[in-house]
Amino acid sequence: MSTPQLFLYNLHLADNALMLAQRNSEWTGHGPVLEQDIAITNISLDLLGQARNFYQYAASLYNGFDNDEKKAVDQYVPRLWKTYNRELEEDDLAFLRDEHQYLNLLIAELPKGDWAFSVLRQFFFSVFQFHQYQQLQQNNDAQLAAIAEKSIKEVAYHLRWSGEWVIRLGDGTDESNRRIKNVLADLWPFTGEMFVGATFEAINVSLLKEAWLQKVQAVFIEATLEMPAAKWFQSGGKEGRHTEHLGYLLAEMQCLQRTYPNVTW
Repeated sequence: MSTPQLFLYNLHLADNALMLAQRNSEWTGHGPVLEQDIAITNISLDLLGQARNFYQYAASLYNGFDNDEKKAVDQYVPRLWKTYNRELEEDDLAFLRDEHQYLNLLIAELPKGDWAFSVLRQFFFSVFQFHQYQQLQQNNDAQLAAIAEKSIKEVAYHLRWSGEWVIRLGDGTDESNRRIKNVLADLWPFTGEMFVGATFEAINVSLLKEAWLQKVQAVFIEATLEMPAAKWFQSGGKEGRHTEHLGYLLAEMQCLQRTYPNVTW
């Protein structure tokens, strides 16, 4: 993998974690009970930490690029940062890019919805991320492998926590069952994008699909949920084509950095 491709792959991994961290953090102070409020807030912090590691690595790669390599990824570098006359930093990549420069999966940027929506999304994403990081631990790039090795311990907890919630809601009351069935229909079309490879990806994500389906099905059996039959899936996030929701999310996330450019505290 060339270094420009590795730079983009780190952006993709970081953007996934950052967007989902931001969405989950919207539950802080609004969780169904205090313990679960804290749990999803901690998951948000874990994801934010993962995003920081990938952004830091991406910034260090970029700062070591020659002119040709910088030109190859120029369309993904924040325009505002180019006026700062200093090296690229993690916050520049997180908070100063335009909407089309983000490479996250569409499922990560969707509004948080109700509790069923958030926990089912976290479950789908965590199953994928667990198998993704398992593969990345074996990657030839030592830094990428080290981040995956550190992060997979957190992801294992996210997977257990969200899976237990899917079972609790699916096999719970009529109301909880109705709600999670409703959000399953909304979320399922956004899961297929995980397994459609992009040129910058360091692993063959299509090979993760079978393991992902097996884990999802095992939890769905306990939750008394049926696997959807839909075979049409949304896509575009890895190419910078996003839903209308990302713009609103970025407007909130980037408000401080754009109001006070290059601010430090």
